[in-house]
Amino acid sequence: MRVLHFFKTYYPDTTGGIEQVMYQLCQGSRAFGVEGQVLTLSRTPSPARIQIADHTVTRANENFHLASTGFSAQVFSTFKAMAAEADLIHFHFPWPWMDVVHFATRHRKPTVLSYHSDVIKQRSLLKLYTPLMKLMLGSMDRILVASPNYQRTSEALKPFANKTVVVPYGLDRSAYPQVSEQRTAHWRKLLPEKFFLFVGVLRYYKGLDSLLSALESVDYPLVIIGSGPEEQALKAQAERLRLRNVHFLGRLDDEHKACLLQLCYALIFPSHLRSEAFGISLLEAAMYGKPLISCEIGTGTTYVNIHEKTGLAVPPASPLALREALRRLWNNADQAQSFGTQAKARFDQLFTAEQMCAATVRVYRDVLMLGGRKGAAS
Repeated sequence: MRVLHFFKTYYPDTTGGIEQVMYQLCQGSRAFGVEGQVLTLSRTPSPARIQIADHTVTRANENFHLASTGFSAQVFSTFKAMAAEADLIHFHFPWPWMDVVHFATRHRKPTVLSYHSDVIKQRSLLKLYTPLMKLMLGSMDRILVASPNYQRTSEALKPFANKTVVVPYGLDRSAYPQVSEQRTAHWRKLLPEKFFLFVGVLRYYKGLDSLLSALESVDYPLVIIGSGPEEQALKAQAERLRLRNVHFLGRLDDEHKACLLQLCYALIFPSHLRSEAFGISLLEAAMYGKPLISCEIGTGTTYVNIHEKTGLAVPPASPLALREALRRLWNNADQAQSFGTQAKARFDQLFTAEQMCAATVRVYRDVLMLGGRKGAAS
């Protein structure tokens, strides 16, 4: 079975939760007889075709970027040619230009769409986009959502409940590098022995401004892995608050990240808006047996992190609540260890890449067996 994954960004240009999910699907679905490839946009698409692990990535030129949406004229012809060779198209939402390409190319192939997030930031444009979005969702054979929490709370998904399937995201522990003793010694020398960790792209919805405010009157060490559009503002805030125990490390490679996930005391994930639909970093920390702190925002973050079982879930955008959660874990090592043990058990039960890929391939086969909704994009 040949599956074409289509999204606005992908490795190596960008790293993030959706990219990680697509990677795991392309790699892990091979064991189930699926050959996955990716079509994406790039500002530097040379070479146009690259190999990442065991799958091919094709990059069309991005002409410009506006309101979190990449636009490309080239992608129409590229998508049409690649769709003709595929058995099924797997779209990754949201990306309005993808909807335009879907309908304009009239590809007539069976379709699956992963609904990664509601449209949150571009509220002013949502009214304009809503008719096209409804057409796009309505034209899909199946819609995948990563948690029952998000399916239950997303207004956009409610009209399509009969075609929506919950498939939790999953990770493959063996895909993460073994950490060398030298790497471990390097970070132990540079960082405090005990520290909280954040991993992610530094975006507006990550809630890091609230986290920094929470640290104003305490001195808990915080290590931040990642870069992004909010980086300079966050560094300025940390300087303004005189936070001397916050370490901005920027974007790190996988071995450095794996090392710090192993060394950290707990992971804190303060995302405060529904743009954070799941939280791959929460999964990564659970995979390493770490206690979790997240916010209750009605999404998959509290499907991964169960309050008082795998960690603590606090109200969003509340420095006081975050400070109390940090204090509680910091001062209760036995409870923190118990949360971490239960986080690892929950990961093994629900969130492995093998489980995600098996469930996704079952959806693919169901759609193909039904023949797809032929002409849905015609």
